[in-house]
Amino acid sequence: MSNLLQCRSFRFPLRYYPTQLPVKPSIKLVAELRKHTEVSLSKAREALSATNNDLDAALKWLEKDLVTTGAMKAAKVQGRSTTQGLVSVSILSSGVGVTTGSGYGGIRAAMVELNCETDFVGRNELFGRLAADIAHTVAFNADATDSEAAFQQCSLEFLQGAPLLSKTNPSAVPSGTIGTAIRDAIAKLGENITLRQAVSVSGNSPPQTDRGFRLSSYVHGSIGDITQGRIGSLTLLALKSRKLPELIVSETFREDLGRLERGIARQVAGFETYSIKGEGEGALYNQPFTMLGGDFSDTPVHEALVGWSQQKGLISPSSTDEGVAVLGFAKWTVGEQITGSLNSEA
Repeated sequence: MSNLLQCRSFRFPLRYYPTQLPVKPSIKLVAELRKHTEVSLSKAREALSATNNDLDAALKWLEKDLVTTGAMKAAKVQGRSTTQGLVSVSILSSGVGVTTGSGYGGIRAAMVELNCETDFVGRNELFGRLAADIAHTVAFNADATDSEAAFQQCSLEFLQGAPLLSKTNPSAVPSGTIGTAIRDAIAKLGENITLRQAVSVSGNSPPQTDRGFRLSSYVHGSIGDITQGRIGSLTLLALKSRKLPELIVSETFREDLGRLERGIARQVAGFETYSIKGEGEGALYNQPFTMLGGDFSDTPVHEALVGWSQQKGLISPSSTDEGVAVLGFAKWTVGEQITGSLNSEA
């Protein structure tokens, strides 16, 4: 009996009893948190449990956690090969005839290549949105000049510290930089992600009313978003004609010009195009213009541009030194060797 009494009177130390049971995360709040942050289910539960189901506190908890885990994962995956991903194009203002965007008839655009390890992540919605936001940020920050428009390679080191702007919500205050956004994406997607190259092109409307710039792009291999894919081209055209001011206000002329521009961009992307002029079919002007169709199908690109300009009344039948000309282009394929040069004509 004495032993039984001793057992009944024995008390475990209080330290063996938890003072507070873990908070069970709310299913509704888990869904709401993932909607805002796109973190994993387990990470959302962890954040809510740690903050007693306080959504605002959980968001702050995740921000701090992303910095820590993102840096750790970035260090862990650093050096892994990134040969997959997306080429993303952003055109904020396409040139003469456009009354919104960068100035009145100005041009402003960018193209970036964002790489990852696998095609699976390259098709991920979060990855695609990041690529689109980076392209939008580069285009927005492009330096406009009053001189001839030209493509400019962008410093990747500078871009890492640039505040990331949202393509879908441009007025939103940036919550971080391009560099921190890439770090956070690494933490969420678990793969190495690198910004491989970026180019911008910008310029104000020329003071001469008989001249103007136009931009166009084409992306091949897109999924859902026509501005992103595995192959991308961004082309810059120049228009020169005394009749330009009266023609550019015509909706029909602008529609015809739009088809011509898209045809040029598709031509650059679809062919092994290395230059504008020169010898061989690697020069754009020598290639049969298969991407335009109509009256100029299979006509060499340069001849087609002259013929189109004459047909649309931009220049007279006897003129060959005005009309539409290709000033420059950039063309990239995901993972291909970087040449370090851009294609342009002085």
